Amino acid sequence: MKGRIIKGIAGFYYVETFEKKVYECKAKGVFRNQKLKPLVGDDVEIDIIDEEKKLGNIADILPRKNQLLRPPVANVDQAVILFAIVKPNPSYNLLDRFLIMMRQQNLPVIICFNKQDIATEKEQRELYDAYEKCGYKVLFISVREEKGLDELKKLLKGKTTTLAGPSGVGKSSLLNKLVPDAQMQTGELSKKIERGKNTTRHSELFFVDDSEIALASEDDATSAGTLGSEIKTPEGGTYVIDTPGFTSLEMRNVTPETLMTYYPEFEAYEPECRFGGCAHMAEPDCGVKRAVEEGKIAKVRYDNYKLLYQELKNMRPDYSKKAKREAR
Repeated sequence: MKGRIIKGIAGFYYVETFEKKVYECKAKGVFRNQKLKPLVGDDVEIDIIDEEKKLGNIADILPRKNQLLRPPVANVDQAVILFAIVKPNPSYNLLDRFLIMMRQQNLPVIICFNKQDIATEKEQRELYDAYEKCGYKVLFISVREEKGLDELKKLLKGKTTTLAGPSGVGKSSLLNKLVPDAQMQTGELSKKIERGKNTTRHSELFFVDDSEIALASEDDATSAGTLGSEIKTPEGGTYVIDTPGFTSLEMRNVTPETLMTYYPEFEAYEPECRFGGCAHMAEPDCGVKRAVEEGKIAKVRYDNYKLLYQELKNMRPDYSKKAKREAR
């Protein structure tokens, strides 16, 4: 019987079939031998052990369309990254790290900023200008006042979307609006450090009733990077994968030399650099730095680029120091 993993906890996987039955399953040992771990979002074949108790075993994991490392999920069409405009203020550095990770997976991203109801126009404009220029779809919503949710729902329709973001930005509250019967516990925000208590401990896939949601227009789909996706969800349904909040992200398989490729807004100005292979750091007559000075590239994005570049550079072993030690 075919189904899809909607939740995994402590070695147990909950598989929902197309008949909307949910079975508690364990993975066969062959997957452990193959170093293959079932993930939320996996399409699987299961053997039924007990129909009455809804118990089974995962017999096969069907080929994945894609796989994310953080959050560890499979077979997603797009990602919604949720941050708050204020309380807590967004970490641009953390947001850029997540965008890099999604770009590595060629996964379309919708950047969603919550708490529009308590933010100023200036705060919203700064965020919009910084990321809209990069080609990302940027939405502003208020979960509390239910503003902007209809537009978001249109972009979710017919797709499997991973919902990710730091703690305390209203992720669980948003899920409750999208899936009223999810009964997610809404985290309380710590006033002292303005960081939410992480109430989601595991990734979980939820079905969204999209019967009253119109499809996104072609312009909306294009700006979100989702037009023409060939990935189909079971029976054309709409699904959201809720994931645990995070406060840090490690960049993998990124070097100082390749970092600039994850900043698409740089590309138009790189031909104006005097030197080929310009790193856009200390080099004179740099087209990218000039674009930053002229306001064509958001300064906050460029500042993050410099921080990440230096971080990646510092991670490399200093062979000159090692050689000096060995020569003594």
